[in-house]
Amino acid sequence: MNLKSSSQRYLFEHSEIFNDLSKLNKINSLPNKILFSGEKGIGKSTLAYHLINFVLSEDEEFSYDRENHIINSDNKSYKLIQNKSNPNFQLIDVSENKKNIDIMQIRELILNLNKSSFNNKKRFVLIDNIELLNLNSINALLKILEEPNENIYFILINNNKKLLPTLNSRCLNFKIFLTKNQSIKVINQLLNDDINNIINNELFDNYITPGKIFRLLKLSEEYNIDLLNFDLKKTLKTIIKDKIYRKDKSISEIIYSFIELYFRNNISVQNIGLIRSYHYFLEKINNTKIFNLDEETLFMEFEDQILNG
Repeated sequence: MNLKSSSQRYLFEHSEIFNDLSKLNKINSLPNKILFSGEKGIGKSTLAYHLINFVLSEDEEFSYDRENHIINSDNKSYKLIQNKSNPNFQLIDVSENKKNIDIMQIRELILNLNKSSFNNKKRFVLIDNIELLNLNSINALLKILEEPNENIYFILINNNKKLLPTLNSRCLNFKIFLTKNQSIKVINQLLNDDINNIINNELFDNYITPGKIFRLLKLSEEYNIDLLNFDLKKTLKTIIKDKIYRKDKSISEIIYSFIELYFRNNISVQNIGLIRSYHYFLEKINNTKIFNLDEETLFMEFEDQILNG
């Protein structure tokens, strides 16, 4: 299963926001600074790619199917984006093995935007994981957001992280979300299967997203974890005991979600000790993320005190 946003030809959800923005484009009123905010893996980037294709393909063969929200695979703009050669589109994202979007990426973007356009079409800049901009990158970006060149449109993707007010205030902000049932519906459509036949329902929480489910499936395939027959406790013990999180950073986020879900599923007014542990571990998780502390110590402590207690 491929969840790469740039190649997702079907928009299964978020059609209301898409329709609103496509109508604005039709009357030449599309905002030139758009911010999509929401949980990671919820389809924000896919929504952005569909909007971009809708605009760029208007006068092309095999243009965007607005009625069914489908990108035509034979469309020229779509093909050029897949080949990373579309002159009207530029993607900025954190580079592999890097923690932040650095200043050189923004400087290169500015140079490209100052070059003459190849055509009269709108030019789009998609900045994914905007929360990973460092301070220097943000300051450089603010300058071009303040007064962008004519016919240039920015779409910023934020994964529900706090942004500087100066950056947030320059954009029209759309809150993107899915209910648990909507997330399951999307993943079923992507899989062409029923996820309940693949993953134990106990592993779903109210904050599950298609992206999280996809990472779970990859985890199960790579490390031979039986997600259908493992309950939450056994899944957590397996991931922590085998130290799988050392091999893939995204697995740590899965563990954090599962720890919180475990407490929510087991806390009761009769179990005061577990309530105290819940607040204790939530604080430790928060501090570990903020101060980049040793997560292995946290996971092993949770396993020893809660899972083996």
